[in-house]
Amino acid sequence: MDATFSNAQRAQVLTQALPYIKRYTGKVVVVKYGGNAMVNEQLKQQVMEDIVLLWLIGVKVVLIHGGGPEINELMDKLGKKPEFVDGLRVTDKETVDIVQMVLAGKVNKSLVTLLQKKGGHAVGLSGMDGGIIEATVKDERLGYVGRITKVRTKPITDLLEKNYIPVISTVASDHEGNTYNINGDTAAAYIAGALGAERLIMMTDIAGILRDKDDPETLIPEITVSGAEALKEEGVISGGMIPKVDCCIEALREGVKNVIIMDGRIPHSILMELLTDEGAGTMVVGDNHE
Repeated sequence: MDATFSNAQRAQVLTQALPYIKRYTGKVVVVKYGGNAMVNEQLKQQVMEDIVLLWLIGVKVVLIHGGGPEINELMDKLGKKPEFVDGLRVTDKETVDIVQMVLAGKVNKSLVTLLQKKGGHAVGLSGMDGGIIEATVKDERLGYVGRITKVRTKPITDLLEKNYIPVISTVASDHEGNTYNINGDTAAAYIAGALGAERLIMMTDIAGILRDKDDPETLIPEITVSGAEALKEEGVISGGMIPKVDCCIEALREGVKNVIIMDGRIPHSILMELLTDEGAGTMVVGDNHE
């Protein structure tokens, strides 16, 4: 035990978390997980611990994951070079098979196993299972990259009611049986909206929205939809952050209470965000948010 942190101090920390525990117990929180926090093994362990702890206090956690680095790794082994257009992976028939194998197979099941090892009860799904995500072609140039046309929440809510943590990979299908690669942030926004989630947590590998992208001290802790649009016009929100912020705005429009873009590189950032005053990252809220 850490001698600098007494039992009394530990108890004080827990009592300070009580109002936050009361706020989120029984509520749906969607976590979009990917990027650096997924590649770093120690951080992955801590993210899973955070999710299991939330689950144990009664939060209905839904984990939605990507797996870009693992997809690239398998493509490399197969001698296939990844291509991207506007930040989206060009996905031909062979690539969509690789995406399905990696996301719905290897990554999904490894996360389920890890959650169970930490003491949680988890079930892995893909967007294809139970028709959770229906999609169609987003852009002919991208091949089998999908635009979401429908979300069915029943397979997810059934698992939540049975006290499982649903772990969802972002592949989808259409009525003809075609498989589609879905952008993870987009899938998280639509699923969180359809579930009426209390909060959507977008884990990324930067501190949040920065007024100066090279200075973490310029983090913007909270931003409205109209404020985000203004920052896009100013060029403060640019590059890869634009689609991420657009997904946050889409989630709010779809019915999520608020969305946080969070630095997944910080240990236990999910607990810091949900159970302390400090928070971690940039919260995106509707213009009428009080």
